[in-house]
Amino acid sequence: PATGRGGNIITDRDYGDFELVFEWKSSERGNSGIKYRVKRFDGKVLGCEYQMLDDEAFPKINPKQATASLYDVYEPQYAGDLRPHGQFNRGRIVVRGNTIEHWLNGRLVTQACVGSPEWDARIAQSKFANVEGFGRNHFGRIMLTDHNSEIALRNVFIRELDVRPTC
Repeated sequence: PATGRGGNIITDRDYGDFELVFEWKSSERGNSGIKYRVKRFDGKVLGCEYQMLDDEAFPKINPKQATASLYDVYEPQYAGDLRPHGQFNRGRIVVRGNTIEHWLNGRLVTQACVGSPEWDARIAQSKFANVEGFGRNHFGRIMLTDHNSEIALRNVFIRELDVRPTC
């Protein structure tokens, strides 16, 4: 059997407006994410992130770091939508212009408008407070992150979108 970390998986090109659908399941205490609009900020590779986590294993976690959050910026609005570790969940990320949506098992659970006063206030309260322009780029790579725990992905599809409405 393979041992050690698998490493991050990153697209070989940038994406602008897109819809990404996927199924995922975590191991017990699993933690990973899908980052998008990924680019370098002062030598760090950062992007907005759809968090994938075994939430039950972390009952005191900050809601802005729970499954389907826009990691450390927007908490998801769900109740009972997350399946326990070992069972597949359906995720969906829709990015159109300044609008970001995170879906979990068929429900819109997180929505953000990049550049809005609310966005700016939330960024100022996040770990990205000192990252000038975080999330404001309209193009970037998509990255499946390796946080050194087992996460399974299947049926991963991306579709580029032509429409760029603003929020």
